[in-house]
Amino acid sequence: MKFCAVVPAIAEFSKCYDDLTNLGPERYVAGTMLKLDHIVISAQSLSQGVDYIQNLLGVQMTQGGKHAAFGTHNALLSLGDSYLEVIAIDPDAPKPPHARWFGLDTFSGPPRLTNWVLQTDKPRRVIGKTLIGTGDMMTVSRDDLTWQITVPKSGHLPLDDCAPAVIDWMGADHPVTHLPDVGCRLARLQIEHPHAISLKSFLMGGFSDQRVVVRGRECAGLSVTVECPNGVITLT
Repeated sequence: MKFCAVVPAIAEFSKCYDDLTNLGPERYVAGTMLKLDHIVISAQSLSQGVDYIQNLLGVQMTQGGKHAAFGTHNALLSLGDSYLEVIAIDPDAPKPPHARWFGLDTFSGPPRLTNWVLQTDKPRRVIGKTLIGTGDMMTVSRDDLTWQITVPKSGHLPLDDCAPAVIDWMGADHPVTHLPDVGCRLARLQIEHPHAISLKSFLMGGFSDQRVVVRGRECAGLSVTVECPNGVITLT
């Protein structure tokens, strides 16, 4: 996912283009309240998204379920300590009275990486520090699983969807514990945006993961590199 924008002020341009790599413990020592939960691949149809990932990575995905609150459905893939989610609008579900999460109401084109999600078990401490527009915590259910996740009113997360959603599994087993290990591992998640400094300010107080790189760039975008049976693959 790439989105280019003009940064009009030279001073702000310089400030935002700091290299904010290495979100690891050697740079951000504060106690972690957040950790990487999953990455999101959006698709116009679930079958299209699943076929894309399975062919690209050489693995089988696991059927997820339906999200009645948003009229969507998904499939999941273990990345070891996190997971990859393919999500799409469920054509059999009624349209919800509010915007669907992850900008699915306006999504078009081939399947692609659109979002990333951080996990917390301290939502009250985290939510007040998120970027403006991240949204309030909303309770969501799928089958026998219930959780809370930040959902913006527009459906789109801040910084052109480069800012993360925040999820709280409310003490339930994490979905990855129920997924088969198919030999995929997250090697790198890269976030680029002209205003990356805003994202850095949020992350540095409670997030530490050396696989996650945040950089200031004129073009906003996300990319993820996965080690898998087909080799080392980068998705955008």
